[in-house]
Amino acid sequence: MIIDNVLQIKLRKNSSNETPKEKIKRSLLKTISWRVIGTLDTILISWLITGEMTLALSIGTIELITKMILYFFHERLWNQIKWGK
Repeated sequence: MIIDNVLQIKLRKNSSNETPKEKIKRSLLKTISWRVIGTLDTILISWLITGEMTLALSIGTIELITKMILYFFHERLWNQIKWGK
């Protein structure tokens, strides 16, 4: 009986019309973790193609900065869209 009441309360809370929004800190952490993975991939591919680690690291560094900025704003924009939530 008590468990049923708790479950009903939780279901009511979950079915509210409020759309959960992701906090900026979460978006930043997701941005950084994804870019680390992506940058390592870019460095590896660049090194395999060019054969030069210095050039591969340069390409990876530029890619890291530009894509992190783009991804952050992309996430924040998608957070404003209610579709699919």
